[in-house]
Amino acid sequence: MPDLHPQPNAAPSPTQPSSLIPPHQKGLGCMTTALSADQIASLRWNLLHEDLSLPTAVLYADKLNHNIAWMQEFAERYGAVLAPHGKTTMAPKLFSMQLAAGAWGITLATAPQVSAAYQQGVRRILMANQLVGRQNMAMMAALLHDPAFEFFCLVDSAANVEQLGRFFQSSGKQLHVLLEVGMEGGRTGVRNPRQTEDLLQAISHWRQQILLSGVEIYEGVSEDESAIRSLLHRTLDLARSLARANLFQRTPFLLSGAGSAWYDLVAETFSAAALESPAQIVLRPGCYLTHDAGAYAVAQARILAGNPVARQMPSSLQQALQLWAYVQSIPEPAKAIVGLGKRDASFDSGLPSPALHLSPATGDLQPAPAHWRLTRMMDQHAYLHIDPADRIAVGDMIGFDISHPCLTFDKWRYLPLLDRNYQVIDVIQTLF
Repeated sequence: MPDLHPQPNAAPSPTQPSSLIPPHQKGLGCMTTALSADQIASLRWNLLHEDLSLPTAVLYADKLNHNIAWMQEFAERYGAVLAPHGKTTMAPKLFSMQLAAGAWGITLATAPQVSAAYQQGVRRILMANQLVGRQNMAMMAALLHDPAFEFFCLVDSAANVEQLGRFFQSSGKQLHVLLEVGMEGGRTGVRNPRQTEDLLQAISHWRQQILLSGVEIYEGVSEDESAIRSLLHRTLDLARSLARANLFQRTPFLLSGAGSAWYDLVAETFSAAALESPAQIVLRPGCYLTHDAGAYAVAQARILAGNPVARQMPSSLQQALQLWAYVQSIPEPAKAIVGLGKRDASFDSGLPSPALHLSPATGDLQPAPAHWRLTRMMDQHAYLHIDPADRIAVGDMIGFDISHPCLTFDKWRYLPLLDRNYQVIDVIQTLF
């Protein structure tokens, strides 16, 4: 399993952005002065002892390590490499763990995200997005002064290629791009042969500046398995055609896809393709790192049921992120108000679900009753449906599982990292 604190020479090793954490931070304990993460770990704070200010979002070290190892092995069994989507966490220490475990690179979504990751030591980045706008192009051109930095972005229109070509010609830099294939009703990506041909003509015109290095898709725009398979095969047909025409300017060319819900189909289809030219399959899931109890739990159940590689692997992905909050009020017999809200947790893919219940008065930690559920969330309050006969009191602590980690991480600047005894062993900083 990857080490939570890998040696610097194990992989490009991002460091904590700031060595000191200011006091009065959301989700941490009482601090009257700035402390380093190591100093905080030495305080031996424990979640169950009320050493943290709630609400707090916590990570479980053993489960993170398990998930990292699980997905790395899954990719390797298919002969693929991983470029985990870093926008999920935007946390350099977590990037470092993934790279140390064997990740090929990190995927990001915007130019500022790329710049932030580069500043923390990441030297191979796939920006799964189009690079549009002068300042965004300028950020990337500045990073490309470093010959050790390898960067890829997506193109899906002749207009974007023309803009990129003019800018990078003037900056004296070359830009590696992946041709993005899309589907009707989806997000970005070429939809038809005419768009593809116009795009390729533009790339040919700027061949000295814009280097076609592979083909990319994002299949997660669809929930229709047959439509996803069709997109994958259309992408393979295009990759074969481009390779036969010697249009790729990288060997091996990149063949990339895989969000967090359909990575199994991408791995299966791409790895089984009989390609005449060498291709490097790059998978880009991000939410696997912490997993969830909602949409991705459903997707993982489907994968475990149908994918032969996943079925052979030990265990599965585990929920490594939880939110903890206090019961603040019980104003009605069947309603408790919890100090957790939209400022703390994602709600776009389902409300958080109660998982654990702790009475600080007794120290009794138990699974939350199955009938407990959140019915509504406001900015900083949540409505918890309970039974009038339940043993629950103001000041009790409830641990919630979440759905969609991406929109939970971005609400936290610091997340305590806990061991199996709920003791804080590190602090993970995000760069949103």
